[in-house]
Amino acid sequence: MIEDKSKIIQVDIEEKMKKSYIDYAMSVIVGRALPDVRDGLKPVHRRILYAMNELGLTPEKPHRKSARIVGDVLGKYHPHGDSSVYDAMVRMAQDFSTRYLLVNGHGNFGSIDGDGAAAMRYTEAKLTKLSVEMLRDIGKETVDFSPNFDETLKEPTVLPSRFPNLLVNGSNGIAVGMATSIPPHNLGEVIDATVKLIDDRDATVEDLIKIVKGPDFPTGAIIMGKESIKEAYRTGQGRVVVRAKAEIEQTAKGKNQIIVTEIPYQVNKARLIEKIADLVRDKKIEGISDLRDESDRKGMRIVIELKRDANPNVVLNKLYKHTQLQDTFSIIMIALVNGQPKILNLYELIYYYLEHQKDVVTRRTQYDLAKTEDRAHILEGLKIALDHIDAVIKLIRGSKNVAEAKEGLLNTFNLSERQAQAILDMRLQKLTGLEREKIEEEYEELIKLINHYKEVLANERLLLNIVKEEILEIKESYNDARRTVITAAADEIDIEDLIDEEEVAITLTHLGYIKRLPADTYKSQRRGGKGIAGLTTREEDFVEHLFITSTHNYILFFTNRGRVYRLKAYEIPEAKRQAKGTAIVNLLQLLPKEKVTAVIPVKEFEQSKFLVAATQKGIIKKTDLSQFDTSRKSGLIAINLREDDELISVKLTDGDKEVIIVTKEGKSIRFKEADVRDMGRAAMGVKAINLDDNDYVVAMELVEEDSDLLVVSEYGFGKRTSLENYNTQSRGGKGLITYNSKEKTGKLVGAKVVKDHDEIMLININGVIIRLEVKEIPRMGRNTQGVTLMRVDHDSNIVSIAKVVQDVEEE
Repeated sequence: MIEDKSKIIQVDIEEKMKKSYIDYAMSVIVGRALPDVRDGLKPVHRRILYAMNELGLTPEKPHRKSARIVGDVLGKYHPHGDSSVYDAMVRMAQDFSTRYLLVNGHGNFGSIDGDGAAAMRYTEAKLTKLSVEMLRDIGKETVDFSPNFDETLKEPTVLPSRFPNLLVNGSNGIAVGMATSIPPHNLGEVIDATVKLIDDRDATVEDLIKIVKGPDFPTGAIIMGKESIKEAYRTGQGRVVVRAKAEIEQTAKGKNQIIVTEIPYQVNKARLIEKIADLVRDKKIEGISDLRDESDRKGMRIVIELKRDANPNVVLNKLYKHTQLQDTFSIIMIALVNGQPKILNLYELIYYYLEHQKDVVTRRTQYDLAKTEDRAHILEGLKIALDHIDAVIKLIRGSKNVAEAKEGLLNTFNLSERQAQAILDMRLQKLTGLEREKIEEEYEELIKLINHYKEVLANERLLLNIVKEEILEIKESYNDARRTVITAAADEIDIEDLIDEEEVAITLTHLGYIKRLPADTYKSQRRGGKGIAGLTTREEDFVEHLFITSTHNYILFFTNRGRVYRLKAYEIPEAKRQAKGTAIVNLLQLLPKEKVTAVIPVKEFEQSKFLVAATQKGIIKKTDLSQFDTSRKSGLIAINLREDDELISVKLTDGDKEVIIVTKEGKSIRFKEADVRDMGRAAMGVKAINLDDNDYVVAMELVEEDSDLLVVSEYGFGKRTSLENYNTQSRGGKGLITYNSKEKTGKLVGAKVVKDHDEIMLININGVIIRLEVKEIPRMGRNTQGVTLMRVDHDSNIVSIAKVVQDVEEE
């Protein structure tokens, strides 16, 4: 047998393989694996929804066997295996796979444990209400149709998709040389972002990131890190860490257990539990005594019981590290744009969707306009016939057949063929007066509609408003609460965000031990009580400073060397009431022989606010607060002191206050703050009071209207005197008598400007504290000794006084 060599075609195998593989790759990319940016669907999903719609499986109708649906899809549109169609339909019906269900499944559709769905002959399905929105207006020529595989039917190339399904339900697909992984999102957030782009055509991806907080998985869980989400939205690629929702509970027997109620998206619960059991068996994770799955139809509940000596946080962190209780979801937002795969950022995804909606509404409006104009054309013919009804009837009766009658109408009344046919089809009841009015009314309504449709087609803003109104209606009907919580990652966390803002008491001892306690540790007691122990101190130590502030405020520490350091209140370690506290040298970089002598809480370093400082030797100085806004660890110069002087008080002011200074021997002077000019931090200050040789300043306070000056002596005596009894004097004078000290009362240790609703704290050398209401302390004249406020022995005298205030800045 001789071969016919003319039938042999010489080909380059390399070129042939290259071409064939590219054809195959493009077929997979376009026809199988990647979603269209407009409706967010791959061909198989689009064909399933369209076939179900053609079968009339709308939400109000009964379910139909899945096998019937799969058969229709295979026979009409999708020439592939039945399992590919059924698996795709099952996923659209699984509430743990799809954020907003597009298929309403009836029967066993699988579980989060990896159980497969029952065979298609056993399950039933129909469309959900939301999937009807995907198909809405498909009959109004809103999308293109193309021939199916055997060119016997037409199928849509894209669905109208009246909500942004690609972002809302996400998509996963592995093509050739590329893969897409778009996470699901919250419907309300995505629609709000779409509306933002409609309202503001200059909106940027950053504007949209503020609205779309992050992925919203059907299984809930927690996304760790906000920056990774933003990066994915900006570039179209990124990774987010998803962590299970777990809580530590205590059993009735006092043991701890970890309860897991939500797990990361696409994690198989059964395999996760197996993995934990393997780790426990291999002793890679220790401290777990029991593991069980208590999940039911009410929700997920994985119980991990711990041994009595196990630290639950340590065990939980190990579980996050070694199991899928913490998982990484890779984001790569690839979709088909005009049939070509592209990596898209958040802005582009919404932009292309919006362009699709403009096209859908434009085509729908054109369709409605054509239908309305067609009906109006018919009504115009009927109106002509009704206006000449006698002639029309005569013409029809005189015609031999329908064709002759039609020809006569066309020629006599200048009608179109459709109008002539409509007149011939007209029933006699149309001749009644009421029916004639209906035709007139319908015609007028149609003219209004025609004008409206033409206006919409001519004005893009009107068109976009229609898109906006319709998409907001979908939000109103189908929006739900976000399921996935988004928290900052460890490296993004501002520690202050984790600290509750609350009122706290801070104590600082003579030897420099500081601690923080809740302000309500000290319950208000009656005058003359014994008080409660504030902290345990060494025998030679005692508390010198006690003040109330907020955890988020700065604390400025002024030292005997005239320097100032700062901390946030929450940075001071919390301790129990009897605890000694933390050495201040562990928190501040103090110089040798440097000791904290004055402390003030500050909320913000505002301009036009001042710090007024007073020294033991009667020197006063005023400095703008903004000069202290530095985080320098080594401290700043606050005041230039003489060798034998030290700082005793600092107050925050607005520059227009009056100051009152009180001395150990019971003298006081009141003068205007304006008498002290604003100075730099390194200045020395000016004289506030002219002191006797054995006297020194114990307190400086700011004068307030309708207030009293409360003074307390070292042996627990005290009184309050109206500030009206203290005349305003010139700075630098000798002052007035404010307390009549005796041997039984001792010298003054402190003074506060107070009002009736205030409370004060007194603390003695042994650290015992008493909290008093000011209204219980009697008002007396300047030259008096007062009453007993706190009973003390002569070896446990009072060393400090503090006021409990609501506004921590005024402290």
